[in-house]
Amino acid sequence: MLERTLVEWGHDDLWVFGYGSLIWRPDFDFAERRPARVHGWHRALKMWSRINRGTPERPGLVFGLLTGGCCQGMVFRIPQAQGREVLARLWEREMITAVYDPRWLRCDTQQGPVRALAFTLSRKSPNHTGVLSEEEYRRIFSEASGRYGTTWDYARLTLEELRRHNIRDRGLERLVKLMER
Repeated sequence: MLERTLVEWGHDDLWVFGYGSLIWRPDFDFAERRPARVHGWHRALKMWSRINRGTPERPGLVFGLLTGGCCQGMVFRIPQAQGREVLARLWEREMITAVYDPRWLRCDTQQGPVRALAFTLSRKSPNHTGVLSEEEYRRIFSEASGRYGTTWDYARLTLEELRRHNIRDRGLERLVKLMER
């Protein structure tokens, strides 16, 4: 998938769409960051994480970009000369178990649209959680932890960073309130 993505990139400056932890921990240098909106996709805390935010015994959750709705996030511009290196590092971080479907999406910004790489999730993926109850979210928030920390910290930090950029995510706000009650 990395080789296909490199070919599809076209080798101009690289744009990457962040909708979860990439917003608050991109782990790469970028020349520019802009607020962006993607239509036809939405952020959802519905992907099992058995390494980064959980374990095989106690899976955690991470965000996936699912079809339907719209999603506000950030696009990052990486100069063309660093694009290949950044893609390789993103693959090590985001595609360690190859669960995402990398796609080039149109991202609308105030300066105009850009074509950016986004890590999407298929509802057919075995890592898609399907519908989870409030009790399941509470249990996962209380118990799940992986190499990058807890699912709870991941959700809370993402919400804090979204708010810092004046991005509202009512679904995530509702989930965070579950734990705060």
